[in-house]
Amino acid sequence: MENMTTVSFPGLGIGEFSFSRVAFTLFGRPVYWYGVIIMVGIIVAFAHALWRSKREGVTQDDLFDLAIFIVLFGVLGARLYYVATTWGNYHSFLDVIAIWDGGLAIYGGIIAGILTILAVCRIKKMNILKVMDMIAPGVMIAQAIGRWGNFCNGEAFGEVVPEGSLLYPFRMGLVSDFTGPVMQYYHPTFLYESLWNVLGFVLITLSYKRKKFNGQIVLSYLTWYGFGRMFIEGLRTDSLYVGPFRISQVVGLVCFLAGSALLIAGFILQRKGKLPADLFEVRWFQPARAGVTAADTETAGDTAGSNAAANKQDGAGEDIGDGQQERAAEAEAGTEDIQAGQDGGDIQSQEGKEAVSPEDTEGH
Repeated sequence: MENMTTVSFPGLGIGEFSFSRVAFTLFGRPVYWYGVIIMVGIIVAFAHALWRSKREGVTQDDLFDLAIFIVLFGVLGARLYYVATTWGNYHSFLDVIAIWDGGLAIYGGIIAGILTILAVCRIKKMNILKVMDMIAPGVMIAQAIGRWGNFCNGEAFGEVVPEGSLLYPFRMGLVSDFTGPVMQYYHPTFLYESLWNVLGFVLITLSYKRKKFNGQIVLSYLTWYGFGRMFIEGLRTDSLYVGPFRISQVVGLVCFLAGSALLIAGFILQRKGKLPADLFEVRWFQPARAGVTAADTETAGDTAGSNAAANKQDGAGEDIGDGQQERAAEAEAGTEDIQAGQDGGDIQSQEGKEAVSPEDTEGH
């Protein structure tokens, strides 16, 4: 039956059960559980970022602005990435924008989200790496939730699990719009990725308080997710290809290698004290005023510093000069007092001589 999914997990003791892909109808159009679950993931990611924003010094107003643009351009990027890699399946503009029929690629959303963060942080003068650290764990848990939208659609499953495989107990029986009418037992790759992301979210959350440098959390996310996706993608039957290569597998490998290298470099530089504390601070991304170049700004700063030093030196010189003048005046005044005292003594002596008569002299 169309829009119905039937699943089972016999290795986990869960028998067959069926459900509709449609959650409800709105204005006569079906709203799928896939879209509802994706929206729940977005809300959870925002709530987590809101909780983290206090630690990173991001205001709620700035976070709301970020969320609006990230969601808008993230969904657009995820759709464009998917359409670009499956171009032959679209025959009209309506087919391209029919996001309600499914078709989102998470890497497209991540790329568009990063570019959006760069733009918004530049405008609002926020530290880019702090913002990415704040957002990354929420994105990971949102991905874990979103994979259950694939489950409700009966999609994003893997190859048939052979008996004797280590993963055979986790096999998923499935009949949906994306399989044949006969139930077969596939790798539940949606489940593998969801559990992988939950584990990564827990580990990153535990390490958040002890992060050594800005950017450590987002690099940990890219490294962890890329490593897991690289292997899980190899089990899927609906991968997007460029030539013989699975796109998501290649991108996962790049994320893992680049993330690991940058993490190692960050720890080494931080340990040696060579990692700038203000890495990607506002001043690196603050647009220059019209007609003012960076060299002009630096020259003006040097001139201002020189003038300040000169003024300080002149002020010190004036203080020393004033002090010397005061001490000289005090010394001159003291000399005048001594001279006056001596003159007074001479006058008194002269008067005394005049007071002695010749008779008195003769009597002696």
